[in-house]
Amino acid sequence: MNDSFFELPEEKRLRIINAGLRVFARYGYKKSPMNEIAAEAGISKSLLFYYFRNKKELYLYLANYSVKLNREEMLRQGSYEHRGFFDSLAAGLKVKVELLRTYPELAMFELNGYFEKDPELKDEINALVGSYSSYEVQTSLINIDPEEFIEGLDLKMMYRIVYLAAEGYLWELISRGNVDPDELEAGYMQLIDHWKKIYLRKGAKP
Repeated sequence: MNDSFFELPEEKRLRIINAGLRVFARYGYKKSPMNEIAAEAGISKSLLFYYFRNKKELYLYLANYSVKLNREEMLRQGSYEHRGFFDSLAAGLKVKVELLRTYPELAMFELNGYFEKDPELKDEINALVGSYSSYEVQTSLINIDPEEFIEGLDLKMMYRIVYLAAEGYLWELISRGNVDPDELEAGYMQLIDHWKKIYLRKGAKP
């Protein structure tokens, strides 16, 4: 991408960013026209292509932008500072739900992008998702104390089961259309309460 994009006034940069988030969230990657993004941003299509060489470059920029904002917000709100593993999951969930309420285009872009399977993007999206969702990355951020869990539990396998179940629930909601923040939060909290009963050692702090 052209570095001159970062030299734009913040208001103009955010107009372009938000236009891209809205259109990609609405149509997905393949069906999103660059001319519509340019029109929503209030610039010409040629100028948009001056800043971003093609649609893929714009999409990947927005994907990384979305992940960065989420990480910053979770750090700001102390989502990783909770002692219990499931407490940290719940705190992170609340941040994401609040983002969905406050910035619906940003949140829906991220949620839809998580499942983006277009061959043109697949490798980059998989690498980006792995950069924040792998067991190794998450355990560097969230405290996982073996004494918190039932004796002999394979923590890496437990994390994989939790991750896949959460992913499946999210896909179920997205497949039905717009994601309702209250339904998302309630459903995930039910899953977290269920996992606590299965995996936590009796008397352990959740």
